[in-house]
Amino acid sequence: MRRADFLVGLLVSAGAVAVVSAAVASLKPFVPVLSLGVLYVFAVLPVAVFWGLGLASVASVASMLAFNWFFLPPTHTFQLRDGANWLALGVYLVTAFVVSVLAARVRRRAETAERRERETAVLAEAAGDLLRGIELDAELERLTDLVSGVLGIAGARLELGETDPHEDERAIVLRTGRRVVATLLIGGAELEGEALEAETLRRSDALKTAMLRSVSHDLRSPLTAIIASAGALANPDIHLERADRETLVDAIREEAERLDLVVRNLLDLSRLEAGVAETHPELWSVDELVGQALDAVGHDGARIVVELAADSPPVRVDAAQLERVLANLIENALKFSPPDAPVIVRAEHGATELRIHVVDRGPGISAADRSAIFQPFRGDHSAGGAGLGLAIARGFAEANGGRLWTQDDGTGGHFVLALAAAARPMVRA
Repeated sequence: MRRADFLVGLLVSAGAVAVVSAAVASLKPFVPVLSLGVLYVFAVLPVAVFWGLGLASVASVASMLAFNWFFLPPTHTFQLRDGANWLALGVYLVTAFVVSVLAARVRRRAETAERRERETAVLAEAAGDLLRGIELDAELERLTDLVSGVLGIAGARLELGETDPHEDERAIVLRTGRRVVATLLIGGAELEGEALEAETLRRSDALKTAMLRSVSHDLRSPLTAIIASAGALANPDIHLERADRETLVDAIREEAERLDLVVRNLLDLSRLEAGVAETHPELWSVDELVGQALDAVGHDGARIVVELAADSPPVRVDAAQLERVLANLIENALKFSPPDAPVIVRAEHGATELRIHVVDRGPGISAADRSAIFQPFRGDHSAGGAGLGLAIARGFAEANGGRLWTQDDGTGGHFVLALAAAARPMVRA
């Protein structure tokens, strides 16, 4: 997005939030203020349609901050007196974000349809010119201009037949069947820039699609449970026994923790996909790393059999990230093992590498699925319920210079984490 477009979008976002805030203020005497927060969707929607998800996310956060500051008691602070207001604020924020994602997706589809319409118009116009008997050389010049406009590349040229490119050009041969019709010649540097931008957009779209899938299901399910439980607790017409109230409070706590896990996984995945996950490596022993992972797993750790060699070398890694890797692998193994079957965590080492094996007695993983299971939302042999556990585990492993793969094992699933062995610290005699 150009700087000028960004600034215009920022001003429009601020104006839209101000207009909706004025509308909320005018309706406040007639409608319960907590019900008016949903109006801020009308500030987010146009921003998402015309400027995309980035500015729409900014508008979503700004809307919720304005709603909190001006209308939720105590006003003119970012504190909230009533716990239910926190829940409402969170629901409105998630709703605004979902709307912005969907609107941005519709916008991209409209742009794709428009581009295809331009391509169809180019073909129709060229065919009509040729049927009217226009000279071929003149038509090639027109086609070059039309193709450059469709592709957004200024330096393209079209030549009949197969033509060798210049040193600074790339050639794309256009064929019909086995016959070469023409050659499209594009400046090499410009083509590389276009390819890089296309790859960036592709990765961004893949991440947005993954986030949309998670928002539409894995965020909606716990939110629905939280809203239903909180509504029952807040309803003065429903008289609940103490045990029932405690059950509803426990349900809210469990679903909130589940929601927190999904959001944390999405944030981790976005950092890994963008290549901005920072590591803080330190020297750690394998038993310390495995111990921290078992603490994170919790009570199910009683089913885990740990086999660590006493002479295992240390590794230089980010302990928090490696804890996530091992905890995700162990939770995955526990999930797919029979309840009475142990999960084995075993470490072995060579001269330059430490390998940690996590082996379960579940159904195993077919050869065709061994690469797919490390992709977000692919397969179901993954921890966390949203299909992100193994993707995050591999991402953090690679961020720490390691490798993570699954290998054939006739007894069940078998994951291997390989890390570079570090030199043992010198001990003063």
